[in-house]
Amino acid sequence: MALVDAILTHENADLDALASLAAAKKLYPNAVALLPRRLNRNVSAFLTLYGEPFTFTPQEQAPRRKFKRVLLVDTQTLPSARGLSDAPQVHIVDHHPLSRPLDERTTYSGGETGATTTLLVETLREKNLPLTRLEATLLALGIYEDTGSFTYSGATPRDLQAVAYLMEQGASLDLIGKFLHQPLAAEQRALYYQLLKRVETHEIGGQIIVIAAVRVETYVEEISTLAHQLMQVYDPAALFLLVQMGSQIELVARSKSENIDVAEIARAFGGGGHATAAAALIHSRGLKTQHKKLLALLQDKVRSARTVQDIMSYGVHVLAPDLSIAQAAELARRWGHEGFPVAKKKKLVGVLTRREIDRALHHKLQKLPVARFMLDPLSVTPDDSVEHLQRVMTRHSLGQVPVVQDGTIVGIVTRTDLLKLYTDETRPARNAEFAARLERALPRDLLALVQNAAHTARALGYSTYLVGGFVRDLLIGEANLDLDLVVEGDAIQLAHALAKQYGGRVHAHARFGTAKWLLEEKALHLDFATARTEFYEYPTALPDVERSSIKLDLHRRDFTINAMALCLDPERYGALFDPYGGEQDLMRGLIRVLHNLSFIEDPTRILRAVR
Repeated sequence: MALVDAILTHENADLDALASLAAAKKLYPNAVALLPRRLNRNVSAFLTLYGEPFTFTPQEQAPRRKFKRVLLVDTQTLPSARGLSDAPQVHIVDHHPLSRPLDERTTYSGGETGATTTLLVETLREKNLPLTRLEATLLALGIYEDTGSFTYSGATPRDLQAVAYLMEQGASLDLIGKFLHQPLAAEQRALYYQLLKRVETHEIGGQIIVIAAVRVETYVEEISTLAHQLMQVYDPAALFLLVQMGSQIELVARSKSENIDVAEIARAFGGGGHATAAAALIHSRGLKTQHKKLLALLQDKVRSARTVQDIMSYGVHVLAPDLSIAQAAELARRWGHEGFPVAKKKKLVGVLTRREIDRALHHKLQKLPVARFMLDPLSVTPDDSVEHLQRVMTRHSLGQVPVVQDGTIVGIVTRTDLLKLYTDETRPARNAEFAARLERALPRDLLALVQNAAHTARALGYSTYLVGGFVRDLLIGEANLDLDLVVEGDAIQLAHALAKQYGGRVHAHARFGTAKWLLEEKALHLDFATARTEFYEYPTALPDVERSSIKLDLHRRDFTINAMALCLDPERYGALFDPYGGEQDLMRGLIRVLHNLSFIEDPTRILRAVR
């Protein structure tokens, strides 16, 4: 908007609203920057002490001329204000996604930032407009508050860059700290204790959601401050506060889960916001009715969290309870494990960690059985949420937890799996991309064969992956029909099941757990290998082979660019499993071994690297 008559923001203005008002006034010095009638306490305190240099105009002092061109900041709803024409042209600057269709007199500009102030600071910087130290401090305050001092998930690199620029302009961290951390007022403290007494905890979609609904006799400001404190106390995936004050109910919502969009919930009550913070003002006295509506909406709108099944490893190594500590220590050394499930007839009876093994060895108790030292049989199920898994690991200080289904151990999940989850860039969109690449790369008959194999494997309870050179070449667009399939399960059993169902012959090698399924009439075949790990007793020796998980199977390979797998399971079709950074190395043209002893264990890898 080239010309602006007035700049407005929302009622109950927070520091981001005030800072946005100040930044917009800097960009449009001839416009009237109208202060809202209601301000948060820290905003009022700032204006009392430092407001004089800013040319804000209180609503009651607004000039009587008509404002035909309005800039609306940090909100998408035009507030009532003195001097507004009946149908003004409005331009919205807001960091929240657009929440409604716009008419022909309204335009919008926004972006994915943690604060609206950031968007305006970027424009100030582009125009090279100078800032005083106090102006820079106020703008930084707005960004700090709306990003939770860069702890909220909505904070972005753009917010950090904006604050870095404001620091260069002289923003004062002392003043920022003073106005960010205001003590609760007496009425806020009273409401806070009421909310604590009425907290309900619900598990929906595998995620913990906290709800508190209360009535108060007098109006209480800044309920959002209480929401922030309750989020810190309970650490839920999302929190919803319903506070009835007279004939209105204020809804305040916060979320730290990508599966819970609180703005979507707030819109159902006539409010709005963004995915991690939202609010609504409900004109109703029916607190119980609104509470029921909220619960019903959550059941409908909350997306299921990532589950243990998404990150667990199959082919888990299990110890027998009568195995000696010395034998357990040797297996831990051989496999590089930090712990083991202990099972009797496939039923979990305990967990043995490296810590217990080391303590037993320290006291020279290596001949005693594992059963004397194992911990209680803690476990999770494949359908448990990752959040539940984290709570189990944290509460019991475990680095690995067995996965049990119907009383039987089906896998294990480790801290490494969790770390991979939070650093993994693979998303559903990428899964679809890799699935499409796979379908373009393979002839129709061969693709059908691969998909049939994956479906049969799932029916047997196995997971199937394409691995090695084919995956590497798929990523760089090179033709390669030399397919290697790894099965987290019994590859030989799978090959025989396919031959029984679709015909053909099977050639199996029991020692290495490999099988070739041949369909001679179609001139097609598939090579299967059971996911396995290898242990070299001495350099250049042939490896000892043992059944394992896809993660350990990839770890035995020569280079990271050959240690990637493409999942073929119907529910994860096209998911790239890259635990060792092979895709990044491939893009950088880097050939990297997976561990320092790689060339010692197998010197021929040097020749393969050169080739």
